[in-house]
Amino acid sequence: MTNWKKMLVAADGGETSRRALRFVGEIVGGNEALHICLLYVFPEPPPQFLQEGGILDQYRQEKELAADRVFTEAIAILTQMQFPAERITTACRMTAGETISQAILRERAEGDYGIVVVGKRGVSKAEEFLFGSISNTVVRQCNGFAAWVVS
Repeated sequence: MTNWKKMLVAADGGETSRRALRFVGEIVGGNEALHICLLYVFPEPPPQFLQEGGILDQYRQEKELAADRVFTEAIAILTQMQFPAERITTACRMTAGETISQAILRERAEGDYGIVVVGKRGVSKAEEFLFGSISNTVVRQCNGFAAWVVS
């Protein structure tokens, strides 16, 4: 059963992500019943990374440090808009043979989140055709949960 009091907010530190966070804060600021999980997803390193002597743990640590900076800013945005800090959690995930949008959807299903919030990045039609769009994928897969796409 979908939990409508749980919201998953994808955050990457970009301006669209900040706009999405401000939108969430405007809508749910002061809501003591809602729980927000901030999600930072990063891709697996490319195959040549390991072939060229890259260390996976080091790569992961660098991405987790980046996620911590994103989380600090995101929490500040939400708490400035009166959302209680104790109702915010964070999750940092590396894709595992999947796209970022698939990782977001997997996290949504595993955590039983009723609402998923993503920012819409301005990609060209050619980029969208070649690589897909995170927001489009989330919306297309939206079944049994609400998807908020903020541009």
